Amino acid sequence: MAKIGFDNEKYLQLQSEKIQERIKFFGGKLYLEFGGKLFDDFHASRVLPGFQPDSKIRMLSKIKDDAEIVVVINSGDIEKNKVRGDLGITYDMDVLRLIDAFRDYGLYVGSVVLTQFAGQPAAVAYQKKLEALGIKVYRHYPIPGYPANIPFIVSDEGYGKNEYIETTRSLVVITAPGPGSGKMATCLSQLYHEYKHGVKAGYAKYETFPIWNIPLKHPVNLAYEAATADLNDVNMIDPFHLEAYGETTVNYNRDVEVFPVLNAMFERIMGESPYKSPTDMGVNMAGNAIIDDEAVRDASNAEIIRRYYSTLCQKRQGNADDSQITKIELLMKQAGISVENRPVVGAALVKAEMTGGPAAAMELPDGTVVTGRTSELLGASSALLLNALKALAGIDDEVKLISPEVIEPIQDLKVHYLGGHNPRLHTDEVLIALSVCAATDEKAARAMEQLKNLRGTEVHTSVILSSVDTNTFRRLGVNLTSEPHYQTKKLYHR
Repeated sequence: MAKIGFDNEKYLQLQSEKIQERIKFFGGKLYLEFGGKLFDDFHASRVLPGFQPDSKIRMLSKIKDDAEIVVVINSGDIEKNKVRGDLGITYDMDVLRLIDAFRDYGLYVGSVVLTQFAGQPAAVAYQKKLEALGIKVYRHYPIPGYPANIPFIVSDEGYGKNEYIETTRSLVVITAPGPGSGKMATCLSQLYHEYKHGVKAGYAKYETFPIWNIPLKHPVNLAYEAATADLNDVNMIDPFHLEAYGETTVNYNRDVEVFPVLNAMFERIMGESPYKSPTDMGVNMAGNAIIDDEAVRDASNAEIIRRYYSTLCQKRQGNADDSQITKIELLMKQAGISVENRPVVGAALVKAEMTGGPAAAMELPDGTVVTGRTSELLGASSALLLNALKALAGIDDEVKLISPEVIEPIQDLKVHYLGGHNPRLHTDEVLIALSVCAATDEKAARAMEQLKNLRGTEVHTSVILSSVDTNTFRRLGVNLTSEPHYQTKKLYHR
């Protein structure tokens, strides 16, 4: 079982107190740019064991009477049908999912902002859809010369052309389905309009990573670089903070590079800048809640290796390039780790070589590694799931939890009635079959009870999995990696 390295309750308390302090500092109104995932931050929960994926939104729930949410989405992303990689849904659909989730937590969603709006037909249609659902929508436009031409940007022809977002709470959280959505520009545009209306307001960033008050090359910060290899983010010492305070802190290249521009914008909007460094802008107490540095280091090193395999598979699928792989290889070298530090990799590859077909391996909470192979009835992932559940339930490996008499009719349905080509059962089909058997079989019922204990386990497969199997593992909370190969040499893979 993974050791807890992070005190989640302490984090929630410190973070909410810090945000309240920042609101008071600016006289009662704060635009808070939320980076990363707001209520399903699984990266943070993997590298900071003990961090709960919904920590951020739980923190906001503590001050929900003072907060409102504004969701921003880049109009170009709507036009391109940009997909959120971890969930497999488009950004425009994710906005609806986010709004539902916020409302479930009792948080008020004030509006949606279409940034970089230039009349894109898909964005126009999306605005109509949102308005039909009763959601306020505002448009923000491309600004020529952004971000260098500050006199033009901070003028009636720049930010002044953007529609003013009407807000009613002291804390306005600006969030988005993914990076590049225009969160910071939305915050600054609002500051411009607020000061034009005679309202004092401030700006701050809520970024969990990189963590500013731990070492630059700490595995947590290296894991952040691995996670953002596609954005080419690079962690670095904040030179502005070092010069202003003589204190070494960690930030990343984009914030450091843009800080002089932001500083000039603050001075033009507010009369003077409230910040001396990009680190000053942040509201991040995560480093203060680490309680076991060794546990956090181990978890972060494991995440770097997982990101490496993820990027290898993305390259095979045409969604990444060699530069991203090279960057993560360099990060692994800096951390002193290799793929050999992931036990399930070797176990899966050995099993595949022995059986001559796709194979999979899982490391259970106690460190035991179980494997699964491909057969006429089951895919390797399905066999692995059943073997893992048997191991966790103390059931002999020879026991068949699902009899062939149950599996064969399902195969017949798939091939002869539903037009499938692969008769082997996928993981979701195996779990349904197992749940049916559990109604009359005590061993199957015991196995089903162990599903909850798969969360946080590690899995590696010798081939890239179907989306069905990938999604099943994700829903079970399993940390999955795969070799960058498909089972067949076909050009189209579902």
